[in-house]
Amino acid sequence: MKTTDLMLLGAITLCPILSASNGFVLFGDNVPKPEQEDKFVRPLTAPYFHEDSFVTTDVRAWYVNHSFDSDTAAVLNKGSVSIAAVQVRLALAKSIQFVAYKDGYTMFDDAGALDDNEGLNDIGAGIKWAFLQNTESNLHAAVGVGYEAALGKEDVLQNTDEFRIWASVNKGFGKLHVGGTLNYIIAADNSDGLLGNSDIITAHLHLDYYVNKLFSPVVEINGYFSQDKAAALPVSGVDAGSLPGGKSNYTYSIAFGGELRPFGENIGIRAAYETELNDNISLFGDRWTVSGVFEF
Repeated sequence: MKTTDLMLLGAITLCPILSASNGFVLFGDNVPKPEQEDKFVRPLTAPYFHEDSFVTTDVRAWYVNHSFDSDTAAVLNKGSVSIAAVQVRLALAKSIQFVAYKDGYTMFDDAGALDDNEGLNDIGAGIKWAFLQNTESNLHAAVGVGYEAALGKEDVLQNTDEFRIWASVNKGFGKLHVGGTLNYIIAADNSDGLLGNSDIITAHLHLDYYVNKLFSPVVEINGYFSQDKAAALPVSGVDAGSLPGGKSNYTYSIAFGGELRPFGENIGIRAAYETELNDNISLFGDRWTVSGVFEF
């Protein structure tokens, strides 16, 4: 079969998926998708921790690049870290979703003691229960549990076992969509990893506005609150790596971005610029996030 024939066959196969009005569910009937202006933009930043309240079947590809702030540079010299990852979400039933939220590859660049190390991330997955789905008022809420297995490379601040509990709520006000997520990350062993690990609480706020079928601007605020009282190294790993940080090591950031949908409502191309709001020692500073979402 010629290459052109294969491309045509692929396009014919994908057309029903891209234009489908119902979302795929593994066990049970497919569910109707909301009107496009009622549909929330999926979380744009903090991909490992920021989870919405919807049960969807989709694939999300991520690339994150962030430079360390000046205070972190005093500890780790200078440099940056990049992360590439792919997430998979599968609607098992109308209100139950399997979430493979963490995997990928981390690359440190000229990062002092961490040098130019690179390697695989830990693997994290969980189950979400969307216990409230009121489509008339566009109000949704969910809870979830997950586990991160220490399968990553220690030299890139991975190789830690963690339990995760989260809750989220989303509310639409016409074309304006607001959401929030709260996580509690429990370190299975504080001595895991290259420089240790600790419990951490994270909070995430999301706002997007449906301008038209092609574009929605997005604003997100993220917070990371380390729970370790006796950390030897006063650097928070936020969502880039496992570092204890210390009890008072809190990090806040704000992100501005948007989603483009030139190929239809089921494919989103997104980008955001994010910067730290407070003067804290963390693996943050400034960050660019680029991602794509393909919903079935």
